Order: sequence, then structure tokens, then C-alpha cells
Amino acid sequence: MLSHMFGLLVQPRRQWQQIGNLSEKNLRRQIPYVIVLALLPALSWFFGTTQVGWSIGSGDPVRITRESALSLVAVFYCTMVFAVIAIGYFIHWMGKTYGATTYPMKGMVIAGFTATPIFLAGVAGFYPMLWLDILLATLAVAYAVYLLYIGIPIVMGVSEERGFLFASAIVTVSLVMAVVVMVGTVLFWSFVSAPVFH
Repeated sequence: MLSHMFGLLVQPRRQWQQIGNLSEKNLRRQIPYVIVLALLPALSWFFGTTQVGWSIGSGDPVRITRESALSLVAVFYCTMVFAVIAIGYFIHWMGKTYGATTYPMKGMVIAGFTATPIFLAGVAGFYPMLWLDILLATLAVAYAVYLLYIGIPIVMGVSEERGFLFASAIVTVSLVMAVVVMVGTVLFWSFVSAPVFH
């Protein structure tokens, strides 16, 4: 699993070809990749928001209580995993439209590997600094989109032209998913468990 992670960062096209050549059984073995990798940002932000804190301007650092952060991080982790599963299902579902040979696990593996830079950028949560986090998140999302545009044609076995349209449709689904997550976050903070600061 780790070889795929480093390969996607260094030689993405070659790594996607290796992933595309995996059998359905071997693709199923890649599912723990997302479950483990999604822990990185969750644990990083738990530590960063409870121990380090963040400050805007010259004020004292703001921290969240451990109990409050624990519930928020648990929901954060579950949301990341759910988002990968949902986007993976949409990749599978749209695959038929673009003439790809697909099954649900293939879409989820593509979504999980595409999210690699986003999960890795989440490690910046160890030291919550607004400008750095925004910069890393922007770079990570840009690289994830790049991975998606390269990976879809290779793994799904479609032409470059169809792959471009296919990947564009998945980017649209991902943007809708991001809006749903943001709305869900506001509702969760308002009605279920708001952050408790100290």
C-alpha cells in the first residue's frame, strides 16, 4: 500500500498502470489504504487543536478541549472515509456511461488513491497555521485533480477523450460532495456538538 502512495506522488502515470493491472481480488486488498491514511489528518488535527492551538494576530493560541475535539475528529474521520466511498461509487456508476469495465470496488480504490495528497496534506494539522494550511490544502487538491485526470483513463480502460469527460464529471461530483460536507459541518456544530474552546 505504501509503495502505491509514494508511486502516486513520484511517478503517477506508471503507478496508475500498476493499479489498473491489479485483479479484482487484489484491488479489494487496497481498501485498508483509505482507512489507515484517513487517520493521518484526523490524528494530526486532534493533536494540533488540543495541544498546539492556533492564533490570529498576536493573541494567545486558541485550543479546543480534548472531549470536544475527540467527537469532532471522530466525525471528521468518518466523513473522510464516507466521502471516498461515495465518490468511488459515483466513479463506478458513471463508468457504464463512458464504456468502462467497472465494479464498485474499482471506483472506491480510484477515489482512495486520488485522495492521497489530501490525506497527506492533512498532517499540517499538527501545527495549525492558517496560511500554511490553506496553501497545502490548495496544492493537495490541485494534485488530487491531476491524479484523477491521469488515473481515470488508465484504470477504467477508456480513451483519453472519454477519460477527460469522465474525470470532469467526477470533479463536479466531488465539488457537490464538498458543499454537502460544509453544510453538514455547520448543522453538526449548530445542533449536535459545537467546539468547546479553552
